[in-house]
Amino acid sequence: MSADANQAEIDRYLDSLQSQRMLSPHTVSNYGRDLAELSELAQAAGAELDAVSHFQIRKFAAQLHARGLNARSIARKLSAWRGFYNWLSEQGRLKSNPVDGVKAPKKARPLPKALAADDAVHLVSQANPLKDAAAPAQLCNRAMFELLYSSGLRVSELVGLDVQYRQEAGYVSAGWIDMDSNEVTVTGKGNKMRSVPVGKPAMEALRTWLTARETVVAGHAGAERHALFLSERGARMSPRVAQLRLKAHGQALGLATNVHPHVLRHSFASHVLQGSGDLRAVQEMLGHASISATQVYTSLDFQRLAQVYDAAHPRAKKVTGK
Repeated sequence: MSADANQAEIDRYLDSLQSQRMLSPHTVSNYGRDLAELSELAQAAGAELDAVSHFQIRKFAAQLHARGLNARSIARKLSAWRGFYNWLSEQGRLKSNPVDGVKAPKKARPLPKALAADDAVHLVSQANPLKDAAAPAQLCNRAMFELLYSSGLRVSELVGLDVQYRQEAGYVSAGWIDMDSNEVTVTGKGNKMRSVPVGKPAMEALRTWLTARETVVAGHAGAERHALFLSERGARMSPRVAQLRLKAHGQALGLATNVHPHVLRHSFASHVLQGSGDLRAVQEMLGHASISATQVYTSLDFQRLAQVYDAAHPRAKKVTGK
């Protein structure tokens, strides 16, 4: 089949998309570009468009990937090709669709965002310059932020903490702080419990907050008596309010990054891994069921090392010209 014959076949398919499936001209145009590329790949491989094999489709996808096309774009092209061959099959032109079973390369997993160590420490240790640092709400914030970074908790685990373990009629603590042993116990994903150490600055912030917490509880008859972190009205802190408070705190300190609780969790994991290299320990502290979920932080660590290398090694300097 010549290039003209290929294009004529593609045009008939595109006409059917517009007249029968009522697709928009823009969508049909996109299909046309993807199918034109298929035709070019088939011609280069010396294959007839209506006789392309499953193996050749896999090879075409690999060629697109080698050209730097991202996984999303390749998946879109495969979808367009699959539709075209389904149409040929419906006409009795093919026994099977050569695109069936061909998948695009996996999308690159985005690296979690982590603060530099100095920025993380600055964020959790500094008072909001726009607020009264001695106010109960600010003392609560300081304790929450320090604990998030100190122990790598999820925000749901943080707000689920109780002052201490309680088991009463109809109530059992999902998480609690142990002030004597300097550790926090939480219930994470999959209803799995774990205990994580708490650093000295976080423990000091918690002790200060616990004193202020008594004032909040005394001022509200209906205050949540078990919850470690309370709103100004005495209710258990919600994940959303904790998120908003941290975001506002970061903005008040002038951080360029949009800070949310998971940024501190990522920062905790990255910084502990950088300092220890112990992936298993970080996995346990984060509560990851699989080590693969933790291994993403090794990429963050390598990025940091690569930046140091590029900045410091004389042979890493790029030659800009003679």
